[in-house]
Amino acid sequence: MIYTIENDLLKVSVSTQGAQLCSVIRKCDGTEHIWQADKGIWGYHAPILFPHCGKLHNGKMEAKGHTYETNQHGFARTSVHTFVRQTDSEIVMELTDSPETLAVWPYRFRLESRFILNGDQVIHRLTVENRDEERMRFGIGYHPGFALPFDEKHTASDYELRFDRIQSPMCLDCMPHGLINGKWYYLARNTDTIALDENLFKNDSHCMFGLSAKTLGLYEKGTGRGVECDISDFPFCLIWSKPLWPTPFVCIEPWMSLPASEDAPMAWNDQAAAAELTPGESWHVDLKTRFVR
Repeated sequence: MIYTIENDLLKVSVSTQGAQLCSVIRKCDGTEHIWQADKGIWGYHAPILFPHCGKLHNGKMEAKGHTYETNQHGFARTSVHTFVRQTDSEIVMELTDSPETLAVWPYRFRLESRFILNGDQVIHRLTVENRDEERMRFGIGYHPGFALPFDEKHTASDYELRFDRIQSPMCLDCMPHGLINGKWYYLARNTDTIALDENLFKNDSHCMFGLSAKTLGLYEKGTGRGVECDISDFPFCLIWSKPLWPTPFVCIEPWMSLPASEDAPMAWNDQAAAAELTPGESWHVDLKTRFVR
Protein backbone atom coordinates (compact mmCIF):
# COMPACT_ATOMS: atom_id res chain seq x y z
CA MET A 1 0.00 0.00 0.00
CA ILE A 2 1.05 3.57 -0.72
CA TYR A 3 0.29 6.46 1.65
CA THR A 4 0.73 10.13 0.72
CA ILE A 5 1.11 13.45 2.54
CA GLU A 6 1.76 16.86 1.02
CA ASN A 7 2.19 20.56 1.68
CA ASP A 8 2.69 23.61 -0.53
CA LEU A 9 6.20 22.48 -1.53
CA LEU A 10 6.32 18.68 -1.64
CA LYS A 11 4.17 15.63 -2.27
CA VAL A 12 5.56 12.62 -0.38
CA SER A 13 4.59 8.95 -0.72
CA VAL A 14 5.63 5.99 1.41
CA SER A 15 5.16 2.28 0.67
CA THR A 16 4.45 -0.42 3.23
CA GLN A 17 6.86 -2.60 1.21
CA GLY A 18 10.02 -2.00 3.21
CA ALA A 19 8.60 1.23 4.71
CA GLN A 20 10.33 2.99 1.84
CA LEU A 21 10.07 6.60 0.83
CA CYS A 22 8.96 5.89 -2.74
CA SER A 23 8.21 9.35 -4.11
CA VAL A 24 9.04 12.97 -3.37
CA ILE A 25 7.71 15.37 -5.98
CA ARG A 26 8.70 19.01 -5.81
CA LYS A 27 5.53 20.88 -6.73
CA CYS A 28 7.09 23.99 -8.25
CA ASP A 29 8.53 22.05 -11.20
CA GLY A 30 7.10 18.53 -10.93
CA THR A 31 10.50 16.92 -10.30
CA GLU A 32 10.45 13.36 -8.96
CA HIS A 33 13.48 13.08 -6.69
CA ILE A 34 13.26 9.41 -5.63
CA TRP A 35 14.55 6.58 -7.81
CA GLN A 36 11.58 4.64 -9.13
CA ALA A 37 12.94 1.14 -8.45
CA ASP A 38 13.48 -0.15 -11.99
CA LYS A 39 14.05 -3.84 -11.24
CA GLY A 40 16.26 -4.16 -14.29
CA ILE A 41 18.74 -1.78 -12.63
CA TRP A 42 18.06 -1.58 -8.86
CA GLY A 43 14.68 -2.59 -7.49
CA TYR A 44 14.51 -0.40 -4.38
CA HIS A 45 13.62 3.23 -3.63
CA ALA A 46 15.08 3.95 -0.18
CA PRO A 47 15.51 0.76 1.85
CA ILE A 48 15.99 0.55 5.61
CA LEU A 49 19.07 -1.45 6.64
CA PHE A 50 18.19 -3.46 9.76
CA PRO A 51 19.23 -5.39 11.86
CA HIS A 52 22.62 -4.96 10.19
CA CYS A 53 24.25 -2.91 7.46
CA GLY A 54 26.05 -4.65 4.62
CA LYS A 55 27.15 -8.25 4.87
CA LEU A 56 28.09 -10.62 7.67
CA HIS A 57 31.07 -12.93 7.30
CA ASN A 58 29.91 -15.91 5.20
CA GLY A 59 26.36 -14.57 5.57
CA LYS A 60 25.99 -16.28 8.95
CA MET A 61 25.80 -15.45 12.64
CA GLU A 62 25.49 -17.29 15.92
CA ALA A 63 22.98 -16.14 18.53
CA LYS A 64 21.16 -17.80 21.42
CA GLY A 65 22.95 -21.07 20.74
CA HIS A 66 21.98 -21.39 17.07
CA THR A 67 23.40 -20.46 13.67
CA TYR A 68 21.39 -18.22 11.35
CA GLU A 69 21.83 -17.30 7.70
CA THR A 70 21.16 -13.71 6.69
CA ASN A 71 21.12 -11.66 3.51
CA GLN A 72 22.90 -8.38 2.85
CA HIS A 73 21.44 -5.43 4.81
CA GLY A 74 19.01 -7.57 6.83
CA PHE A 75 15.29 -8.17 6.42
CA ALA A 76 13.60 -4.79 7.01
CA ARG A 77 13.99 -3.77 3.36
CA THR A 78 12.21 -6.90 2.09
CA SER A 79 9.46 -7.02 4.72
CA VAL A 80 5.96 -5.58 4.51
CA HIS A 81 5.57 -3.04 7.31
CA THR A 82 2.26 -2.34 9.02
CA PHE A 83 0.53 1.01 8.61
CA VAL A 84 -0.07 2.60 12.03
CA ARG A 85 -1.45 6.09 11.46
CA GLN A 86 -1.43 9.15 9.24
CA THR A 87 -1.95 12.90 9.77
CA ASP A 88 -1.61 15.85 7.41
CA SER A 89 2.17 15.90 7.95
CA GLU A 90 3.14 12.43 9.19
CA ILE A 91 2.99 8.75 8.22
CA VAL A 92 3.85 6.04 10.75
CA MET A 93 4.58 2.37 10.01
CA GLU A 94 6.03 -0.45 12.06
CA LEU A 95 7.68 -3.83 11.75
CA THR A 96 7.61 -6.31 14.62
CA ASP A 97 9.07 -9.76 15.12
CA SER A 98 7.33 -12.62 13.35
CA PRO A 99 8.06 -16.27 12.58
CA GLU A 100 9.81 -15.05 9.42
CA THR A 101 12.12 -12.61 11.24
CA LEU A 102 12.79 -14.99 14.13
CA ALA A 103 13.97 -17.57 11.61
CA VAL A 104 16.88 -15.30 10.63
CA TRP A 105 17.39 -13.12 13.74
CA PRO A 106 16.18 -14.50 17.11
CA TYR A 107 15.14 -11.29 18.85
CA ARG A 108 11.75 -9.78 19.57
CA PHE A 109 11.62 -6.14 18.55
CA ARG A 110 9.60 -3.26 17.20
CA LEU A 111 10.97 -1.03 14.41
CA GLU A 112 8.95 2.15 13.88
CA SER A 113 9.28 4.43 10.85
CA ARG A 114 7.94 7.98 11.16
CA PHE A 115 7.96 10.09 8.02
CA ILE A 116 7.50 13.77 8.90
CA LEU A 117 6.97 16.48 6.28
CA ASN A 118 8.23 19.89 7.41
CA GLY A 119 8.47 22.57 4.71
CA ASP A 120 11.03 21.43 2.14
CA GLN A 121 12.33 18.74 4.50
CA VAL A 122 11.41 15.08 4.99
CA ILE A 123 12.45 13.53 8.31
CA HIS A 124 12.60 9.74 8.53
CA ARG A 125 12.83 8.72 12.19
CA LEU A 126 13.66 5.09 12.96
CA THR A 127 12.90 3.89 16.49
CA VAL A 128 14.01 0.46 17.68
CA GLU A 129 12.46 -1.14 20.78
CA ASN A 130 13.83 -4.25 22.44
CA ARG A 131 10.89 -6.55 23.23
CA ASP A 132 13.13 -9.50 23.95
CA GLU A 133 14.11 -10.97 27.31
CA GLU A 134 17.81 -10.50 26.54
CA ARG A 135 20.01 -7.56 25.63
CA MET A 136 19.70 -6.83 21.92
CA ARG A 137 22.44 -5.49 19.65
CA PHE A 138 21.66 -4.23 16.16
CA GLY A 139 22.99 -2.24 13.25
CA ILE A 140 20.95 0.26 11.26
CA GLY A 141 21.30 2.59 8.30
CA TYR A 142 19.55 4.47 5.49
CA HIS A 143 19.90 3.86 1.75
CA PRO A 144 17.85 6.45 -0.22
CA GLY A 145 18.26 6.58 -3.99
CA PHE A 146 17.89 9.97 -5.68
CA ALA A 147 16.87 10.06 -9.33
CA LEU A 148 18.88 11.79 -12.07
CA PRO A 149 18.56 14.00 -14.01
CA PHE A 150 16.04 16.41 -12.48
CA ASP A 151 14.65 17.26 -15.93
CA GLU A 152 15.15 16.45 -19.61
CA LYS A 153 17.41 19.46 -20.15
CA HIS A 154 20.20 17.96 -18.03
CA THR A 155 22.35 14.84 -17.91
CA ALA A 156 24.16 13.12 -15.04
CA SER A 157 27.35 15.10 -15.77
CA ASP A 158 25.47 18.27 -14.77
CA TYR A 159 25.39 17.12 -11.13
CA GLU A 160 27.87 16.81 -8.29
CA LEU A 161 27.98 15.63 -4.70
CA ARG A 162 28.67 18.57 -2.40
CA PHE A 163 29.68 18.85 1.25
CA ASP A 164 28.92 21.96 3.29
CA ARG A 165 32.65 22.43 3.99
CA ILE A 166 36.06 21.37 2.71
CA GLN A 167 36.77 17.67 3.27
CA SER A 168 39.39 15.03 2.55
CA PRO A 169 37.06 12.03 2.76
CA MET A 170 38.70 8.81 3.92
CA CYS A 171 37.00 5.54 2.95
CA LEU A 172 37.05 2.04 4.40
CA ASP A 173 38.02 -0.59 1.84
CA CYS A 174 35.40 -3.35 1.58
CA MET A 175 36.62 -4.98 -1.62
CA PRO A 176 36.30 -7.56 -2.99
CA HIS A 177 33.72 -9.25 -0.73
CA GLY A 178 31.84 -6.33 0.84
CA LEU A 179 33.62 -6.89 4.18
CA ILE A 180 35.96 -4.60 6.11
CA ASN A 181 39.54 -5.62 5.37
CA GLY A 182 41.58 -3.17 7.44
CA LYS A 183 42.58 -0.95 4.51
CA TRP A 184 41.42 2.58 3.67
CA TYR A 185 41.93 5.23 0.99
CA TYR A 186 41.22 8.87 0.22
CA LEU A 187 38.31 9.45 -2.12
CA ALA A 188 39.44 13.07 -2.59
CA ARG A 189 41.53 15.71 -0.83
CA ASN A 190 40.73 19.27 0.24
CA THR A 191 37.51 19.71 -1.67
CA ASP A 192 33.83 20.30 -1.03
CA THR A 193 32.68 18.51 -4.21
CA ILE A 194 32.83 15.03 -5.70
CA ALA A 195 32.25 14.94 -9.44
CA LEU A 196 29.94 12.37 -10.98
CA ASP A 197 31.61 10.53 -13.84
CA GLU A 198 31.84 7.07 -15.37
CA ASN A 199 34.61 6.00 -12.95
CA LEU A 200 33.14 6.99 -9.57
CA PHE A 201 31.19 3.78 -8.94
CA LYS A 202 33.02 1.32 -11.18
CA ASN A 203 34.26 -0.55 -8.07
CA ASP A 204 31.00 -0.27 -6.10
CA SER A 205 30.36 2.07 -3.14
CA HIS A 206 32.60 4.38 -1.10
CA CYS A 207 32.25 4.14 2.70
CA MET A 208 33.38 7.47 4.15
CA PHE A 209 34.27 7.93 7.82
CA GLY A 210 35.61 10.72 10.01
CA LEU A 211 33.77 13.45 8.13
CA SER A 212 33.39 16.86 9.76
CA ALA A 213 30.72 17.90 7.23
CA LYS A 214 27.20 18.40 8.50
CA THR A 215 25.51 17.82 5.14
CA LEU A 216 26.11 15.98 1.89
CA GLY A 217 23.92 16.83 -1.09
CA LEU A 218 23.38 15.98 -4.72
CA TYR A 219 23.26 19.29 -6.59
CA GLU A 220 22.59 20.49 -10.10
CA LYS A 221 25.47 22.70 -11.19
CA GLY A 222 24.58 26.32 -11.78
CA THR A 223 20.95 26.20 -10.62
CA GLY A 224 21.04 25.48 -6.88
CA ARG A 225 18.49 22.67 -7.17
CA GLY A 226 19.40 19.71 -5.06
CA VAL A 227 18.77 17.06 -2.44
CA GLU A 228 20.64 17.55 0.84
CA CYS A 229 21.04 14.96 3.62
CA ASP A 230 21.98 15.87 7.18
CA ILE A 231 24.78 13.42 7.99
CA SER A 232 26.00 15.09 11.18
CA ASP A 233 24.79 12.34 13.56
CA PHE A 234 26.20 9.44 11.55
CA PRO A 235 29.71 7.97 11.90
CA PHE A 236 29.66 6.61 8.34
CA CYS A 237 28.24 7.83 5.06
CA LEU A 238 28.33 5.87 1.84
CA ILE A 239 27.74 6.93 -1.74
CA TRP A 240 26.77 4.34 -4.30
CA SER A 241 25.21 3.71 -7.67
CA LYS A 242 25.31 1.03 -10.29
CA PRO A 243 28.40 1.20 -12.56
CA LEU A 244 26.35 2.72 -15.39
CA TRP A 245 26.98 5.95 -17.27
CA PRO A 246 25.15 8.19 -17.37
CA THR A 247 24.01 7.05 -13.93
CA PRO A 248 20.21 7.21 -13.41
CA PHE A 249 20.43 7.59 -9.62
CA VAL A 250 22.83 8.19 -6.74
CA CYS A 251 22.43 6.88 -3.19
CA ILE A 252 23.55 8.87 -0.16
CA GLU A 253 23.64 6.38 2.72
CA PRO A 254 24.14 7.53 6.32
CA TRP A 255 24.93 4.44 8.43
CA MET A 256 25.18 3.92 12.18
CA SER A 257 27.12 0.66 11.83
CA LEU A 258 29.35 -1.24 9.43
CA PRO A 259 29.50 -4.60 7.63
CA ALA A 260 31.45 -7.37 9.30
CA SER A 261 35.20 -7.62 8.81
CA GLU A 262 36.82 -10.40 6.83
CA ASP A 263 37.99 -12.09 10.03
CA ALA A 264 34.90 -11.32 12.11
CA PRO A 265 33.60 -13.96 14.54
CA MET A 266 30.17 -15.42 13.87
CA ALA A 267 28.85 -14.56 17.33
CA TRP A 268 26.24 -11.81 16.98
CA ASN A 269 27.20 -10.21 20.30
CA ASP A 270 30.77 -9.78 19.01
CA GLN A 271 29.65 -7.83 15.93
CA ALA A 272 30.03 -4.07 15.74
CA ALA A 273 26.65 -2.46 16.39
CA ALA A 274 24.83 0.84 16.31
CA ALA A 275 23.36 0.28 19.75
CA GLU A 276 22.65 -2.32 22.41
CA LEU A 277 19.34 -2.19 24.24
CA THR A 278 18.25 -3.75 27.50
CA PRO A 279 14.80 -5.37 27.57
CA GLY A 280 12.14 -2.69 27.21
CA GLU A 281 14.62 -0.01 26.14
CA SER A 282 14.27 1.98 22.90
CA TRP A 283 16.55 4.11 20.69
CA HIS A 284 16.02 6.34 17.69
CA VAL A 285 17.84 8.13 14.88
CA ASP A 286 16.70 10.69 12.27
CA LEU A 287 17.60 11.16 8.64
CA LYS A 288 16.70 14.72 7.61
CA THR A 289 16.57 15.35 3.87
CA ARG A 290 15.92 18.74 2.27
CA PHE A 291 14.72 19.13 -1.29
CA VAL A 292 16.13 22.53 -2.14
CA ARG A 293 15.54 24.92 -5.03
